[in-house]
Amino acid sequence: MNIVGHKKIFLTISVALIAAAVIVIVAFGFRAGIDFNGGTLWRFAISGSEPSMQDLEATFTSDLGVSEVRVNYDSGRGNFLARLPAITEQDHQKFLDLLTGKYPAFSELSFQSIGPSVGAELKRRSLIAIGLVLVGISLYIAFAFRKVYRPVSSWKYGWVTLASLLHDVLIPAGLLAILGRFARVEIDTNFVVALLVIAGFSVHDTIVVFDRIRENLFLDRGKTGFGEIVNQSINQTLARSINTSLTLILVLLALYFTGPANLHYFVLTLLVGVTTGIYSSIFMASPLLLVWQQWSARRGK
Repeated sequence: MNIVGHKKIFLTISVALIAAAVIVIVAFGFRAGIDFNGGTLWRFAISGSEPSMQDLEATFTSDLGVSEVRVNYDSGRGNFLARLPAITEQDHQKFLDLLTGKYPAFSELSFQSIGPSVGAELKRRSLIAIGLVLVGISLYIAFAFRKVYRPVSSWKYGWVTLASLLHDVLIPAGLLAILGRFARVEIDTNFVVALLVIAGFSVHDTIVVFDRIRENLFLDRGKTGFGEIVNQSINQTLARSINTSLTLILVLLALYFTGPANLHYFVLTLLVGVTTGIYSSIFMASPLLLVWQQWSARRGK
């Protein structure tokens, strides 16, 4: 496959996806969950004739006086998960008595309350963790390729890897911003974990191609043009990259359709990130490295 021959098309697609993701993130933002804003997670079951989620939300707002509540039903476990603002233990017991009186088969499974200050600290640390991972991976690759200085400097491998990681992280983040706006999907610490997993998997695929480029450069010793070496390296690792990623995608699909409801969007984030990771490692990272090399050669640098 002549992948580098169509590099402008592939890079244009990547730029368009990144731009779209940034626009929706800026325009919509994220609907932060309890982990970041503080609040209460209340898991419970109602045996027998189960009420609808709308009826339960109406009960919380009208009977219990809760300003904002969201109730989800986990069909796999047969229980409900309510998200509501932080409440005191006194209110918790009051709500428990009222719900037990209205639904005799009501049984509490878990109750977790997180204060706003704890949520703000989690948000700050999550952003720091993502930033450190992206920068750390890029610096490590620049160090690992330090012996490769022709025709591309080692630090350029690190910068291209960072661009690839941003591509793979921003696209699923943009999807969650859209879902948050139109489907009220909230992000929590699982979302941060998913982004870190995506970054790790993405760099794994990218470095496989880069390592083959380094190996072919040493073996070729300047006899072949850099573009041909890049295209050859991509084709040599193409089957491995796709097969490795497809096995993970199949597992994630199984988890998405059969796993617990509270992990659906975590798994969906991974699915989108892994898929974009396949694209970036094959069609973006190495062609971008070639474009940078050609641009530097024209400028005499």
